Amino acid sequence: MLPEEFDEATRILARTIEGIRLELIDGKIRSRVVPDGDHGRIIEWLTRICMQSRPELWLYPDQGLKVQAYRKGRARPDGSLALSGAFVGQGEWGDAAPVLMAVEVTSYDSDSDSDERDRVEKPRAYAQTKIPVYLLIDRDSCEVTVYSEPDGVRYESARTVPFGKGITLPDPVGITLETEALKEWVR
Repeated sequence: MLPEEFDEATRILARTIEGIRLELIDGKIRSRVVPDGDHGRIIEWLTRICMQSRPELWLYPDQGLKVQAYRKGRARPDGSLALSGAFVGQGEWGDAAPVLMAVEVTSYDSDSDSDERDRVEKPRAYAQTKIPVYLLIDRDSCEVTVYSEPDGVRYESARTVPFGKGITLPDPVGITLETEALKEWVR
């Protein structure tokens, strides 16, 4: 499917089906459920930390990104950390070049491909796009994984800690997360 066809299909479906979002990754259309309240609270928590640590940056929730130049993919991370104003003048699907970190928080959905999407497809797509850091907040396993050092194919480094332990987001982000609070927002 061409990106233009995907964009049109997304507009049509958004008017007819409530509660889903679409992405185009690895040439496949993927649907996602709309996040729950705890999911939103985690993004709020991370936004506050980013603002306090790096006030020149902003964590853009749900900003559509053009990923995977080869396949012309479209992804909508739960958060995209970039300089404030980085997406001004861009449409629904912005250029991923200014993104320092993509963030995904796993959702509680019955969708069997969500595991594959957040843990395999998204890290690969973000690494291929050379987004420097990918942060996965995994509510199923109660772990935080930080992927870094994209080589254009995959991330060469991945570090995982359980909720409750601190973890440093490497440069160019340079923020340390104390993850104890995440324990409050899991089932």
